[in-house]
Amino acid sequence: MDDDRFYPRLIEARMAEALLDTPVVLLAGPRQVGKTTLVRQMAEKGFRYLTLDDELTLLSARQDPVGMIRSLDRAVIDEIQRAPQLLLAIKKSVDEDRRAGRFLLTGSANIWALPSIADSLAGRMETLTLLPLSQSETHRQSANWIDAAFSGQLLRLAEPLLGGALVDVVLAGGYPEAIARPQANRRTAWARQYVNAIIQRDVKDVAEIEKLDQLPRLLGALAQVSGQMCNYSLLGSQLGMDGKTAAKYVAVFEHMYLLKRVEVWAKNRLKRAVKTPKLQFLDSGLLAMLLSLGKAEVEKDRSRFGHVLETFVYAELLKHSTTADGDYQLLYYRDADQLEVDIVLENAAGQIVGIEVKASATVQISDLHGLKKLASLAGEQFKLGVLLYDGADTMPLGDRLWALPLSSLWGGPAPIPAPLS
Repeated sequence: MDDDRFYPRLIEARMAEALLDTPVVLLAGPRQVGKTTLVRQMAEKGFRYLTLDDELTLLSARQDPVGMIRSLDRAVIDEIQRAPQLLLAIKKSVDEDRRAGRFLLTGSANIWALPSIADSLAGRMETLTLLPLSQSETHRQSANWIDAAFSGQLLRLAEPLLGGALVDVVLAGGYPEAIARPQANRRTAWARQYVNAIIQRDVKDVAEIEKLDQLPRLLGALAQVSGQMCNYSLLGSQLGMDGKTAAKYVAVFEHMYLLKRVEVWAKNRLKRAVKTPKLQFLDSGLLAMLLSLGKAEVEKDRSRFGHVLETFVYAELLKHSTTADGDYQLLYYRDADQLEVDIVLENAAGQIVGIEVKASATVQISDLHGLKKLASLAGEQFKLGVLLYDGADTMPLGDRLWALPLSSLWGGPAPIPAPLS
């Protein structure tokens, strides 16, 4: 039995709600994060279950998509990206019968990026995202850090995770199969096999790649620049490919939910389009494997750990955004003076929360320079600035600025009363 069965998945309530009023619900996210576990539970409630990882089912879907869908009343279809032609047949079916909750789909690739699919189910389908396990899920906490921050609350844990214990959690990541393995070398072996399997098996479902052997080298190079702005031309030249090819391959990795391009925050939203995005991996465990970074090295030298920790925090916040009550973007800030803020959360009203990630237990005034600059630019739209650090105390650091333990990200529902205005 998959270990993710033991953890509550916070997206489950959203799935149930969507099925009550939407004809088609898509649960999207990387392979091996628990999508099948969730949808098979739904299949027990009156759905027929089909998986396109089964070769006969896949053949039927590709050869006669209309016939397959015509035979279904309510169905779960797993790994829909393997036969995207089914989506047009599903569109026809739901246009004839608009009952809510008819189809529950899963996809391990971003089907909206597939050619000719982008608007086939627009207005008929709700997409939900399931990422690797969050620390809130593994600690069985339901409070949403982002919603709390925008409402002026700071969450807390009774016993913050510090030092070596925090390093262990960061290096393990959130894939259920990985964290179920107690030994670090076994988690690394799983992560290596996982990446290889995706490249060899799944990439062809979303893109035509002539030289698959280039992808592992590129992914390894991208790991070295995680959390940084990426120059595709420079990166490509180092690997013997042009910049356009490198950018195309990065998009494939993004469609496979291995990494994400993060746009820059600018007060004038039109300026964002001309700024250089930076790259973030979506799982700190996979990133640590690609960097060959283990706990022994972190204990000797924490210099490379900072980028992995930032990836961990980014991924945790991205997971919170998928189940939050509000609608949020995850951005970053960097200006010509090299002042940076690692993560900028923005809500639909344009209000922002800035987050700086620090791998040490010591906080210095220089750590606040980026947050203070961001606050001055955003003015009244600046709700809160947070310095997440490897310490146990929650401390005010000035107007709307706070230092919080990193493990506050999965804090409990009891907020700390604080004058945040």
